Amino acid sequence: MPDIDIRLRRLAHGAGLPLPSYATAGAAGLDVVSAETLTLAPGARHAVATGFAIAVPQGFEVQVRPRSGLALKHGVTCLNTPGTIDSDYRGEVKVILANLGEAAFEVVRGERIAQLVPASVQRAAFVEVDELDATARGEGGFGSTGF
Repeated sequence: MPDIDIRLRRLAHGAGLPLPSYATAGAAGLDVVSAETLTLAPGARHAVATGFAIAVPQGFEVQVRPRSGLALKHGVTCLNTPGTIDSDYRGEVKVILANLGEAAFEVVRGERIAQLVPASVQRAAFVEVDELDATARGEGGFGSTGF
């Protein structure tokens, strides 16, 4: 039984496509397919249509993540990763694909392009202070830990 229900509205150009689903019992992400066919040239990016809109319950988000096979085999990944679908967004879910590879990549309608991972959202408030507590790292930034 799912932890949450996410309502999905299929759009006209999503007719006949499979709904997002888990490929295996242990999968964290639901595979999502493209609702369009296009050629993604090397260095290009495109917001690929999925053919559906969703209503994420309050207190949750849905993260859009790349598929490891596309990244390894073709150099195709998602930009803005993980992308966030907020609980108050009702437009079409689109996946920003980027071709970091050396060859053109064919995005084919009905093929898996990304995965969706539902996640709880922890809300926060920033509290302005005059000083922060001291740590061993201090103000050391990028590369300050030796890596």
